[in-house]
Amino acid sequence: MLSSFLLGCQESLALVNMISNPVNSTVPIAAEVFKKAGTYDEKKLFGVTTLDAVRAKTFYAGKAKANVADVNVPVVGGHAGITILPLFSQATPKANLPEEDIKALTKRTQDGGTEVVEAKAGKGSATFYAGAIFADACLKGLNGVPDVVECSFVQSTVTELPFFASKVRLGKNGVEEVMGLGPLSDYEQAGLESLKPELK
Repeated sequence: MLSSFLLGCQESLALVNMISNPVNSTVPIAAEVFKKAGTYDEKKLFGVTTLDAVRAKTFYAGKAKANVADVNVPVVGGHAGITILPLFSQATPKANLPEEDIKALTKRTQDGGTEVVEAKAGKGSATFYAGAIFADACLKGLNGVPDVVECSFVQSTVTELPFFASKVRLGKNGVEEVMGLGPLSDYEQAGLESLKPELK
């Protein structure tokens, strides 16, 4: 059933946004289904990791006493546990938070799904909200809006891993550019090395 749906999407040249967990596995599986059918286009297959970025910026804004609407925090890696790596060193606006706060915010971002589900007593999560944000960004890109950038789990050469979440520039062809990691703090570099075995 899933493979039939995926093949229909790819044959229609649709952008495919995978939000079903585990995203770290469903995206590579979908890629293999498309490859088998001869319809794979790496620019049109996305793992939706927007929820991690929404959590990171919300938690950061609270600690930095900033307006959450003005905050941006790139989140790279994957979409589960320690594979989620928020890059608070690149957050805007800059707040120069102490390392213990950064470590706590990182852990909270990684465990954010559990926190929300517990707060809602098992009656839902914020997944649909994050999906809507990412779908809207894709539509803007398709419509030619310039400089639409979101984090997403895509086929990538940013690391040695075949799929990796990082900032991507969206456009009329889907992924127009998979962006690099930029400068990492020592803590983030260690986190990057720790998450790699989990994504292999």
